[in-house]
Amino acid sequence: MQLGVIGLGRMGRIVVDRTLAAGHDVVAFDLDESAVEAAADAGATPADSVADLVDRLPDEKRIWLMVPAGDPVDATLADLDPHLDGDDVVVDAGNSHFERSVERAEATDAAYLDCGTSGGPAGAELGFSLMVGGPAWAYEAMTPVFDAVATGPDGHDRMGPSGSGHYVKMVHNGVEYALMQAYGEGFELLHEGRYDLDMETVARTWNNGAVVRSWLLELCEEAFREEGSDLGTVADHVAGGSTGTWTVQEALEQEVSVPLIYEALGERFDSRVEDPGKFSRRLANRLRYGFGRHEVRRTE
Repeated sequence: MQLGVIGLGRMGRIVVDRTLAAGHDVVAFDLDESAVEAAADAGATPADSVADLVDRLPDEKRIWLMVPAGDPVDATLADLDPHLDGDDVVVDAGNSHFERSVERAEATDAAYLDCGTSGGPAGAELGFSLMVGGPAWAYEAMTPVFDAVATGPDGHDRMGPSGSGHYVKMVHNGVEYALMQAYGEGFELLHEGRYDLDMETVARTWNNGAVVRSWLLELCEEAFREEGSDLGTVADHVAGGSTGTWTVQEALEQEVSVPLIYEALGERFDSRVEDPGKFSRRLANRLRYGFGRHEVRRTE
């Protein structure tokens, strides 16, 4: 298959590399010319514009967008739309709001797949988890690429109609908030408790057979190994996008109680305005680097 990839940041470049490694051809474009050059060095065909990318693809075009949610998605679709028809497929693999994905699917001539993507840059070698919404035929047409970009055939599936992929990813991120908060609170109690504990040792022991073992806990172990049991200079500031807020808003809309996710979101907001330096939030800050290579806010 020949795939067009628009957006060559950390995640987009992983899509390019994994697709090439699986034996497919890639045409790559980004507003950053150096990113295009780097993708070309890796084996992709460079394009100097969206129109040029489309021209280099076959009649039935398969295009993967890995651009920031919001206006960049709309701008890219506006550039693409004159060149596409109903036989083409566009995958939006960013963190778009599911309602906007439904609107874009209705407005786009091509088949539009909203694709929630989990795994982050740290999961590049294993592949991503992909949650896809949209027409079944378009999902099936993209399966060879999904197999390549995901962990394999079990790492992706069609969730349902348009919007469902980003909806599932939205809730996934809400769950992620709560899990990070739970680990943070547990390790805060151990840190402030009655024993002088080595947090890396605790995390490593839990990761070997304990009920609470997980990749996030492996990232806790990594954080304590690299920063120390007291997390060194890691600041009490937990950044993040809008998906946790969207999850809580949807829970209110559906009258579903999500107290853990709600409290975890509140802790993130508090971390940005208060100054006491809570250990749980400092760990959450460092965990975001672990799975997403996001910047670690520090106190010095």
